[in-house]
Amino acid sequence: MLTGEGRKLRLLRVRMRVEMAMALSAAFLGILTIFWHDWIEVMIGWNPDHHDGSAEWILVVGLLAVAITAGLAARRHWRLLAAGPQQKSK
Repeated sequence: MLTGEGRKLRLLRVRMRVEMAMALSAAFLGILTIFWHDWIEVMIGWNPDHHDGSAEWILVVGLLAVAITAGLAARRHWRLLAAGPQQKSK
């Protein structure tokens, strides 16, 4: 069982991986929406904007904002992991 610093590093590693997966998924869906607007209607069978494209552009902006935010958070946590545990001076 991990305790202390080992547990913190493990949780930080899991958090970084979840953030990276969120960033990649949101970026993929955002880019998909730019090139194929109707994937939402195909998946859920409902057309919220009646084919004028406004819902898709709102979704693109939201997904890309999530991708950037999650990517920056993952980058921060990756840098913390790369730095390793801090040495305490006596």
